[in-house]
Amino acid sequence: GILLMELKTLLLEVEDSIAIVTLNRPKRMNAWTGRMHTEYRWLLEQLEGNPNVRAIVVTGAGRSFCVGADSKALEGHVEKGGYDPGTPDPLAEPGYGVRPEFDASFAYHFGLKKPVVAAINGPAAGIGLVLACFADIRFAAPGVKLTTAHGKLNLPAEYGLSWLLPRIIGLARANDLLFTSRIFLTEEAEQLGLVNRIVENSSLLDETVSYTRSMIESVSPASLMETKRQIYTDLHRDVAQSVRDSEKLIDYMMKQNDYREGVTAFLEKRSPKWSGD
Repeated sequence: GILLMELKTLLLEVEDSIAIVTLNRPKRMNAWTGRMHTEYRWLLEQLEGNPNVRAIVVTGAGRSFCVGADSKALEGHVEKGGYDPGTPDPLAEPGYGVRPEFDASFAYHFGLKKPVVAAINGPAAGIGLVLACFADIRFAAPGVKLTTAHGKLNLPAEYGLSWLLPRIIGLARANDLLFTSRIFLTEEAEQLGLVNRIVENSSLLDETVSYTRSMIESVSPASLMETKRQIYTDLHRDVAQSVRDSEKLIDYMMKQNDYREGVTAFLEKRSPKWSGD
């Protein structure tokens, strides 16, 4: 079954092949802890291996998405005189083993077969912003505060954000957000190209799920998986390699049943019925 680990910091709901993962520490604004880190990785590994799940939506309970590392945990690091991740070994490794570049915390999102869509319902700071940025697509409520946060705590840019933000929004804009740790709102994030769409909070989750549903209905599982893999692989390499790999994939994927189904559905002007092979 899917719930071998008792989830204390997350909620899971699966509807129409979409898993909705909710960060669930609303009294602490869903602040990130070692327990949440452990549960999140474990749950993603379960969802990745579950053939009934085609896509994953991540959101927060209550008024927040995730305000970053829990302040009590931050105090603990001061007392201990260094960083204590508060996580057990070994941690689950969702998305690992695809490419060595993806085999690290949060970067493993790039190795997942399934798209991850963030519904940013409230403030996202520090590691909360990192989590949102490692999603493939981001929807957000209006007027929500975002910040990289690290500079005000004498910390470096966290968990690959210095690699990721310049690639999402460009160098000058990323430098502004990373050097100043200033607070910016989701409306600015949309102008910067960091957020795909602003949606009123009352319908944010519904609209995110419905967008995700239309994606998995109109696009085959193999196409989503290979496209996601191409995108994040191509961030590391030259264009010729990208073209050559796509040619090999075209040849391989045209032999699959879902290619025949896609063409037939297109010609018959109907919605495709994907078999996943």
